[in-house]
Amino acid sequence: MNNRVFLLCVIFGTVTSAIAQNSYYYLKRCRRTDPQINACLQKSANTFIAYMNHGIPELRLAEPEPLVIDEIGIALGNGPNGYRATFRDINAFGVSNMTITAVRSDLDSHQFQFTLFIPHISARAKYVSSGVLILVQASGGGDYWGEYDGVRAKVYVKAQPVTRQGRQHLTLQQIKMDFSVKEIQMGVTQVHNGNAVLEAALNLFINSNAQELLKEMKPDLKKKLTHLLWGFMENTFESIPYDEWII
Repeated sequence: MNNRVFLLCVIFGTVTSAIAQNSYYYLKRCRRTDPQINACLQKSANTFIAYMNHGIPELRLAEPEPLVIDEIGIALGNGPNGYRATFRDINAFGVSNMTITAVRSDLDSHQFQFTLFIPHISARAKYVSSGVLILVQASGGGDYWGEYDGVRAKVYVKAQPVTRQGRQHLTLQQIKMDFSVKEIQMGVTQVHNGNAVLEAALNLFINSNAQELLKEMKPDLKKKLTHLLWGFMENTFESIPYDEWII
């Protein structure tokens, strides 16, 4: 073997080895003996989010915007004239700007709590409604928009270890979440039949009662978000051995 071929082999071997050792480049490893393990997990989570925002092909993760929710509904009042609204094809922008602000963990029981902050989320959707709202017959449909500032959330994750192909992974057992929004502006446009009176009445009611409306949306919204989080976490745990994250 001449010197040139030998040199190429050495370079190829070095590059291949480096790639192999850096297969999980999107993670920061943390040591379970680190007294600041939660701070390390926080940095690791934010590192992962930064890479995720550009897509991680190895995890089959494309760029995350927009977050799409198929449908949520609200109900205000009882009886045949109670107001009902269903929001479909909800597209939310800004979720990828999240920052993990704190982590609590119990590594022995594989429990984690992530506290996160999102500065601003914009949402767009189609809606249909029925019933009476502030003495106005509000049946119809149109476009919905929402601007949410100062979104804070906590996500609780419980997992258990499993062995796959000789490596330890985590598998999801439970996810719970809750969130709050500091300031909300939202409204409707393109109301059915171009009813300007109904549109004005709806927008007045919506913006005067934004937090109460969010409270009504919350159960359905939390259920949908938890379902999305479950799929995301399961894919992540399945793809990344536990000891590539915590050693």
